[in-house]
Order: sequence, then structure tokens, then C-alpha cells
Amino acid sequence: MPDTRSDRDQFLATARRVIGIEAAALNQLGAALDDSFADAVELLLAVTGRVVVCGMGKSGHIARKVAATLASTGTPAQFVHPAEASHGDLGMVAPGDVVVMLSNSGETPELADMLAHAKRFGIPVIGIAGNAASTLIHQSDVGLVLPRAEEACGTGVVPTSSTTMTLALGDALAVALMERRQFTAEHFRAFHPGGKLGAQLSLVRDLMHDREGLPLVGGAAPMGEVLIEITRRGYGVAGVADDAGRLAGIITDGDLRRHMDGLLDRTAEEVMTPAPRTIGPDALAQEAVAVMNQNRITCLFVVDKADGNRALGLLHIHDCLRAGLG
Repeated sequence: MPDTRSDRDQFLATARRVIGIEAAALNQLGAALDDSFADAVELLLAVTGRVVVCGMGKSGHIARKVAATLASTGTPAQFVHPAEASHGDLGMVAPGDVVVMLSNSGETPELADMLAHAKRFGIPVIGIAGNAASTLIHQSDVGLVLPRAEEACGTGVVPTSSTTMTLALGDALAVALMERRQFTAEHFRAFHPGGKLGAQLSLVRDLMHDREGLPLVGGAAPMGEVLIEITRRGYGVAGVADDAGRLAGIITDGDLRRHMDGLLDRTAEEVMTPAPRTIGPDALAQEAVAVMNQNRITCLFVVDKADGNRALGLLHIHDCLRAGLG
């Protein structure tokens, strides 16, 4: 039976109510943070091993995401399932590590063996729970207590606001660590070489054709030789450079058309467009695509600007498209 308009309106009202309740919970969390958060960050900064994140049920799903975020932002981390830990995976937790335990109640029984193991080997524990009087908070070296916030389900039994707060707290820890370590987009790229994100964070040097195959000619080269070089290299352009490889200009199809009359009687310097658009090797490839799109060109010479625009490579729009940029 098709939904009525009133049904659809109710769906939207429910969604807005849930989001509003969870947003309010996040505001409560922000206001409740104290020096314990700074203690947790300092403990994580001092770790010489790995950050082991664990939790059961919904907290376990959040723990996996927190571990993944930490690992991808410069803090070696892994998720360990508490139930599996009791059957051999405790060997994944060793001195030098820090354990981050997530439990809304703070009384999750499956955490007991892991907590005892940490205490036995002097492994610090950061506990995140919604009950300040819980076993987890009392047994933790640093306890982060979630404020008592309304769950968005209406019944108070489905983890909604509590899991959202835990996830946000994990993100806050990861970002605080990033900023303290001055973790940059280039560092992030090193951990994300694949997929769309990896493509967006690729550097020009990762995609460019290097100097060995560059279509370069001297300023005094006859245009007959220039045409041969353009055809031989297959990029549709030629750079005009001095003996040291410093780029003075570029010759494109447009330059050839503009100088068609008597073209073969001219030199490269007479035909070239001086001071062409270039880019550095350490720029993001996405930036190069933006430059090409804005100027309606299909390639850029890659130069060392500190060395008088010495040509290092060539980046073609097709290289960017193959890498997943557009």
C-alpha cells in the first residue's frame, strides 16, 4: 500500500527529531569535556606501541571506526574484539600499548579479561563510558565519561545518542593527536594511496612524465625540428628551454596556427608563448587539474621554480583522468 502524504511528513519529522536529539547530545558532550580529555591525548601521544581499541556490540562497531581513524591519521591502532581476546587474542595487546575501551554502561562483562590483562602487564587503559561510577571508569588510568543524554529512539534502550557521542569523542582524540603531531595532507595521502581519496591527494610528481621523455627544444631550433619533436613525443606541445633546461616558453597547436604563414622559416623562440602556465612537483594533482580547467589547456610543464623554472616533467590531463581525477 503506498504511503500517504501524512506518512511521509511523519518520516521527515522523525528524522529531524532524531538528528536534533543527537545534535543536542553532542553539545552536551562538548560542554562536559574536562582535563581528562587532555590526559587521554597525552597518554596516546606517549604510546610506543599501538593503540588497541575495543568494545562489544554497537560499541564494538564504533571502536572499529575509531581504530581506523587513528591508524589513518598517524597513530598506529587496531581493533581487538573482547570476546576473541579471551580466546587467544590477548596476545595482540602488549606492554608499550595503550588500550581504549568503549562501553556505554561501563559494565560490559566481555571486557573483564582484557582489563585484567592490561592491569597485569602495566598497560594503560583509557575508558569511555556513560556511567562515572562504573567498573570501567574506576579501573581506567584515564576515564572519559559521556554525559547523560537522551537516546534518540524514544524508548531509551537503543544506542543512538550514546554511540554518536562516542564516535565524536574518538574523532576528537584523533584530530587532537593530528594537530599535535602536525599531521598534514601529504602524510594522510601516504596512508590512502588507493581509491578516490588517494587520487585526490596524489602529488603532481606521482603522475607526471619525467624529464627523460620531455619534448624540449632550444630557442634557436628551426620550426621544422620543433614539429618533428612534437610529433615524436606525442604530447601535442613542445617546451622551449635553454641549455640548462630552464623553461622560457611553450609551443602548442594554437601557436602553430597563429604562425602558419611562413611557419617553417621561423625559430622556436619566434613562435612560442613566453612564460607559460607551470606547476611544481609537490603540488596536489587536483590543483593541476584546476589550473588546466581554468585556462582551457591540456597539459602543464612541471618546473623547479627555485632553479629558474628548470623543467622537471610534464603532466597531461589524460594522466589525471586515468588516476581518477577530473
